[in-house]
Amino acid sequence: MIRVFPLVFVILWSSAFVTTKPIIDNSDPFAALAFRFFFVTLGFFIFSICTKQKILINNKSLFQSIFSGVLFHGIYLGGVFYSVSIGMPTGIAALIVTLQPILTNALAGKFLDEKVTFKQWVGVILGFIGAALVLGFDIGSSLPIFGVIASFVALLAITISTLWQKKISNNLPLSVSNMYQAMGGCFFHIIIIFIFSEPYINFTSTFLIAISHQIFLVSFGAFTILMFLIKNNSASKTVSIFFLIPPITAIMAWLFLNEKLNNSDLIGFAVATLGVYIATRKQ
Repeated sequence: MIRVFPLVFVILWSSAFVTTKPIIDNSDPFAALAFRFFFVTLGFFIFSICTKQKILINNKSLFQSIFSGVLFHGIYLGGVFYSVSIGMPTGIAALIVTLQPILTNALAGKFLDEKVTFKQWVGVILGFIGAALVLGFDIGSSLPIFGVIASFVALLAITISTLWQKKISNNLPLSVSNMYQAMGGCFFHIIIIFIFSEPYINFTSTFLIAISHQIFLVSFGAFTILMFLIKNNSASKTVSIFFLIPPITAIMAWLFLNEKLNNSDLIGFAVATLGVYIATRKQ
């Protein structure tokens, strides 16, 4: 069962980019994220109580979990949602943030004392080349500059959060850790709302279906799998599967959102997929 976790994670995580578009079409991105993580926090709280997990934790573990949540659910998802809300195609936003293995592999050796093999470096370099082929010269013309910037901020946030989550290893139950991380994300977006945005949500059937998908399948499902994989594998190996997300997201966006792909995009996605295969296959 555990062996299928990476595949399930990739499919669920990719689908989240596709359901982001109908969400931000009916709401302010930060209001939607605050709404989402309020219910995610509540869900993990109820689950933790029902499974008799210890909710009260020490201050150090509390800070670590909330800070991780601010990075993962706050800055990372906030950057993705904002970029899509101002016109970034979901497939390309997914490609930028899933350059994460390049940064993680570069930093894992220094901060986590993990050995990054030559094979892994070849894989992430191919992933970077694939990303460059997709981005091409579209920045500033068909791609909004601030959308690209927000996506790269999200990339930095998820990279730091992955390394941080692997570094702390506080041994909290996943449900308790996820609850406080969701709480941190919720508080972050509430603060952003008060300072920068005018929140609104149109509770259409489309919004409710899309936000339910992200709450139950992504936050409860995919994110829990990701935390499990980070805890039980090396950080560099875990994040290599992220290179599979852009091509799957692009296919989903083509099917459900009518986003177009040109030949260089298809070649770039293929090169990135080859990179993840090389980086993760066994000797």
